[in-house]
Amino acid sequence: MTLDLPVEDIAAKPVKTLPDAQTVTSVKHWNDRLFSFRVTRPASLRFRSGEFVMIGLMGDNGKPLLRAYSIASPNWDEELEFYSIKVPDGPLTSKLQHIKPGDDIILRPKPVGTLVLDALLPGKRLWFLATGTGLAPFASLMRDPETYERYEQVIMMHTCRTADELNYGRELVENLRHDPLLGECAGEDFANRLLYYPTTTREESPLMGRITDNMTSGKVFQDLGLPPISAETDRAMICGSLAFNVDVKEVLEGFGLREGANSEPKEFVVEKAFVGDGI
Repeated sequence: MTLDLPVEDIAAKPVKTLPDAQTVTSVKHWNDRLFSFRVTRPASLRFRSGEFVMIGLMGDNGKPLLRAYSIASPNWDEELEFYSIKVPDGPLTSKLQHIKPGDDIILRPKPVGTLVLDALLPGKRLWFLATGTGLAPFASLMRDPETYERYEQVIMMHTCRTADELNYGRELVENLRHDPLLGECAGEDFANRLLYYPTTTREESPLMGRITDNMTSGKVFQDLGLPPISAETDRAMICGSLAFNVDVKEVLEGFGLREGANSEPKEFVVEKAFVGDGI
């Protein structure tokens, strides 16, 4: 259920007392483990789709409690969207999961990150490889027209334990296929160039298996009708837990791809600042 507060109610709030405060405009709880929310965007904030910022709340000790969160909205959006797990005993998310429209959060407007288009060499296909809330930066990039200007095909591989953990990404991709802005900027055929491959690892679903297994076995290439990954044509971005990042990196290196960075673009990049369990 999405909670919305009229704009005039938000505007009538008293003067903010939090440092770098921004106001929550909507919240959606996808299940008992995942939620997304939108906040006002600082007028001075400029970012590249795929980057992250530090957000948080005041801790019990009166000091800011901040964590790195990828911005899930594209760089043209007037608001900022975030996608988060809920950790009952997590120092931040135990509090953050209870925010509601009209509340303030702390947002440090200094975006950084490696999951940006400029960190990759030109190519034909772009693979987004994510587990859990690692989908967030790719939610931004999938909504950015520049992604489709640079690549002929975009493949979103997302793996979670259960089917309901895929709902955020599934709804986002379904809505994207009918997005008038992308249709106008990236061409009417852009929806056919976005391939979505969601899998589960614990609950039965139409597609099963870990990203690493589906890539090394060749199953994903067969299912999507694509050739195996090649350093000449394919580029990739990885975002998930530390163990996931390491495993997928090894798979991509097995295909001949090299890890790049903002300062030295290559065939794939990894977001090392992803916030995992315990936040």
